[in-house]
Amino acid sequence: MYRRHGNKLGLVFLACDLSVTAATWVAAYLLRFSLLPSPGGVPDLDSVLSGLPLICLLAAVSYRLCGLYEVHRLKQLPRELGVVVQASGLLFVLAITLTFYRRHAYESRLALGLFFLLNVVALTVMRRQLWRGLKFFRSRGLNHGRAVIVGSGRHGQRVARTIQNNSWTGLEPVGFVDCPDGPEPALLPRLGSLDELPAIVEKHRIDHVFVALPLSRYGELPKVYRAVSDVLAEVQLVPDIPSITGARLRMLEIDRVPFLSLRENPQEGWGRWAKRLMDLALGSAALVMAAPVMLALTAAIKLTSRGPVLYRQRRTGLGGRDFQMFKFRSMRVDAEAETGPVWARPDDGRCTSVGRFMRRWSLDELPQLFNVLAGDMSLVGPRPERDVFVERFRQQLPGYAQRHWVKAGMTGWAQVNGWRGNTSVRHRLRCDLDYIANWSLALDLKILLMTIWRGFRHKNAY
Repeated sequence: MYRRHGNKLGLVFLACDLSVTAATWVAAYLLRFSLLPSPGGVPDLDSVLSGLPLICLLAAVSYRLCGLYEVHRLKQLPRELGVVVQASGLLFVLAITLTFYRRHAYESRLALGLFFLLNVVALTVMRRQLWRGLKFFRSRGLNHGRAVIVGSGRHGQRVARTIQNNSWTGLEPVGFVDCPDGPEPALLPRLGSLDELPAIVEKHRIDHVFVALPLSRYGELPKVYRAVSDVLAEVQLVPDIPSITGARLRMLEIDRVPFLSLRENPQEGWGRWAKRLMDLALGSAALVMAAPVMLALTAAIKLTSRGPVLYRQRRTGLGGRDFQMFKFRSMRVDAEAETGPVWARPDDGRCTSVGRFMRRWSLDELPQLFNVLAGDMSLVGPRPERDVFVERFRQQLPGYAQRHWVKAGMTGWAQVNGWRGNTSVRHRLRCDLDYIANWSLALDLKILLMTIWRGFRHKNAY
């Protein structure tokens, strides 16, 4: 029989959330009127506490509307941090409305702002501790669930390994359900055929059924749906999409029609503007700090070789559009007259003496800060390639064009993981697509810090 733990856990989370919100409501009052002078005087604590029941009621509504109590075994904490901010923001707006209509002494905007900030931090910390405690108890056998996997092939065994390796879910994979002539499972026993699924669920007290058939057997899904319609357990379909590199599934629903999104641009909407603001702020600061070094390199290039200081090269960026990328000139003017477009090699004879030093320390890339400020590039993203190489790699590597979903960057996930210079394009592509699929501002900051921490010197920089 299927055991519903989610509703009980939801009530536990709700009680803890309301306790934290009540505490932060009072703490914001104490911080505001104890630490800072108030022209209108200090309101009585009773007037603050009188509004507490309404605040808790609004909190319960806000948190529920934003989905904070959709507790599920397969949902990890990092996925809900944004929801905590959203729910606290909704409560903040409702609290402002409440104080406006009540018109009592406790209507300090600073106190309400402190309440919002304290509530976000306190809820995040408290829920992190709750999840940590829940994982601990699940590892000790409490809030335990049992699962079977429909499909014993490669994809089904990968699902079984994933469940085994993520003990925080509290799930125990019991075995596989598949036809007798199906692949022989290695990790777990075969419990029976699909026709026996209802009896297997009842006998082994199964809570979750994972449908993990390979793509070649999707014609059997109607039979699977008929079988799972008679079982009292949660059922998840785990799509088999191993060939879609960098894909990140998202489920949408319109009028009860499900849409499975295989690929979306994470930098649309607010993400694009937030990334742009970060590029402008950090790019401007970096340009100011790098200005003395850039002036010194300009003088060194001008004094040691003939030709322009800056080298402009056409690269492919966002949307497959070309732009002129700036670099300090590190080779002689006619470097590609005989070879045509080629990558640099170790001890490349085309490099000037100053150019060899700049390339070794990646200083020739500094003028790309102008590209960042102009909007052609970002501080972080896939490194841009020349159009001649882009066309060649598109023919050789499926999915290569997906790199152009986002702006090219001065540094990227591939570069901080060692895939720069004349290294594997396939590994570099995999890193770039992983970056796009999992993009966040936090990831951008992590890559920038890794770039600074590991330095600009690299064995493949030549």
